[in-house]
Amino acid sequence: MNRNFALTFSALCVVVNLVLGTLVQALSVPLIFLDTLGTILGAALLGPIHGVLIGLITNVVQGMLTNPRDIPFALVNMAIGLVVGLVARRSRFTVPVAFATGLALAVIAPLIGTPIAVWIYGGLTGGGTDLIFLWLLKTGSSIFTAAFIPRITGNLVDKVACCVLVALILPKLPARIHAMSGNPFFRGKGE
Repeated sequence: MNRNFALTFSALCVVVNLVLGTLVQALSVPLIFLDTLGTILGAALLGPIHGVLIGLITNVVQGMLTNPRDIPFALVNMAIGLVVGLVARRSRFTVPVAFATGLALAVIAPLIGTPIAVWIYGGLTGGGTDLIFLWLLKTGSSIFTAAFIPRITGNLVDKVACCVLVALILPKLPARIHAMSGNPFFRGKGE
């Protein structure tokens, strides 16, 4: 893997996360976040270590720029990078593989994020899911259930969409990028 390429591509993936996540939040698009699309792309192309670092840096930068509450959720973004990176090293990241990975992430992300939201913030994180959380809490749901259900619903749409989008983007990237990526399924392309 070309180190300069990996660093540059990783930085671009962080920017993709920040720009798309901020844009979707500003537009108040329901059930989609797009704040991990760059993590998924970077992890699929560069591997799990880069995926983890892209996730970590995204949340730290986002926390410093807009909302410090985003920083503890770096664990979620890091887990996404790890899972996608491992999957993409074991199997070609095709649409069916991406769809299955998105479904897995739709459960993994809320399983990590819900305890963070509950333990650190009492379930309220200042996001669009807070209203559903409060409604579920008022209807008698436990705090964990009230925080988990809105997260899994949004993640089901978002993580599947992001993974499938990355699976569609990867084959369209120039062969030179494939050759520099380090992904074993792209080796030999562009050389």
